[in-house]
Amino acid sequence: MNGRNPYVISFGRIPTQYISRAVMIDSIIETLDSDIVDEQAFKLTGIRGTGKTVTLTAIEKAILKDDRWIVVRLKSGSNLTEDLVAQLYSAVPLITSFVDAELNLSKFGIGLNLKTKSPVASLDFALEQILGHLKKKGKKVLVTIDEARKTASMIDFIQEFQILIRADMPIYLITAGLYEDIESIENTDGLTFFLRATKYEMTPLNMTLIKSDYEKTLGVSLEVAEEMTILTKGYPFAYQALGKFMWDTESDHITEEVLALLDEALAEKVYDKIWSELAPNDKYFLQFLSQKDKMPVSELLAITGKKHNEWSEPRKRLSKKGIIDVKTRGKIILRLPRLKEFVEQQY
Repeated sequence: MNGRNPYVISFGRIPTQYISRAVMIDSIIETLDSDIVDEQAFKLTGIRGTGKTVTLTAIEKAILKDDRWIVVRLKSGSNLTEDLVAQLYSAVPLITSFVDAELNLSKFGIGLNLKTKSPVASLDFALEQILGHLKKKGKKVLVTIDEARKTASMIDFIQEFQILIRADMPIYLITAGLYEDIESIENTDGLTFFLRATKYEMTPLNMTLIKSDYEKTLGVSLEVAEEMTILTKGYPFAYQALGKFMWDTESDHITEEVLALLDEALAEKVYDKIWSELAPNDKYFLQFLSQKDKMPVSELLAITGKKHNEWSEPRKRLSKKGIIDVKTRGKIILRLPRLKEFVEQQY
C-alpha cells in the first residue's frame, strides 16, 4: 500500500488513523469550559492499550487552543506540588515575573533569592498564591497525570488539591491509570473528593466506526472489514495492530501471517504484563474462560469442579483488571481479543 502506515502500536502516540472518544472528550472539555464549575477532577481508567494516554493527549491539545488555559503534565512518582510550582515558574512568563517580584522560593531552588522577603516555608502556600494571581488574570490551570498510581506524593497532592478547590482556585485535574491503580487511590482514607470525582472507563470502541475505517483506509471488502472488526472486540490496541499488519503485508484478507504478527504484538505489548500480575488461581480459571467469548458461571464451575466461593475472589480480580465483564448476572464475557491463543502458549 502506498504512503506511510496510518496505524501505530506505540503507546501514547496519537496515530494518523484512529477513532477518537469524541463524546467523552467533548463532555470533559465542556465541563472544564463551563462558567459554573461543577467538576474540577476527572479520572480515565482502563486496561493497557485502551487509549487512556491518547485520550488524555487529545484533551490537552483541545484545551491549549484557548489561551486562558495553562496545561501542566506531572508524574505520579515525583514531588507533585514542587514540580507543579517549578513548571509554572519556568514555563509561564506571567508566573515567572510574579514569583520573582513577590515570592522568595530560593529554599526550593525556584526563582530569585529575594533579600527583601523571607523565604517561603511551604510550597503549598506558594501554589495558592500563584493560583490566586492567575485567577485575577483570568487564567486556569489543568494538571494532567498519566499512569497515575498510589504514592505518598500523589496522596499529598490530592489532599492539597481539595484545599485549593475549597479556596475557589482555578485548578483542574485529570488522572489516567489502570483500574487497580485508580481504585487504590480512591480507597485511601481522606481522599473522599477523589473517590467522588467523575470516572470515565475506556470501553470498547464503536464497532461500526472500526468497520468503516478498515474498509476505507485498507480498501478491504465489507465482509473482510466485518471479520477484522469482530476479531478486535473493539479493543483499541488490537484495532491499531490489526490495521498496521494488514497494511504492512498488503493483505486483502486476514492471513496466518497477520494473525501471527497480531498475537506477537498483543503478547509483547499487553498480555505478558497482565499475565505476570495475575495470581495463580486467576490463571487457573482463565484457562477455561479463554475458550469462549461468553460463558455461564454454572458452566465454568462445572468444568473446573470449583464452588462459588472459590470463584468469588478470582472473579473480582479478573474483573478489576478489565479482563472479563461480569455485569450480566450469571454470565462471564471475555473482553480481550485472541486471549485464548495467548493462554494456550503459556501452558
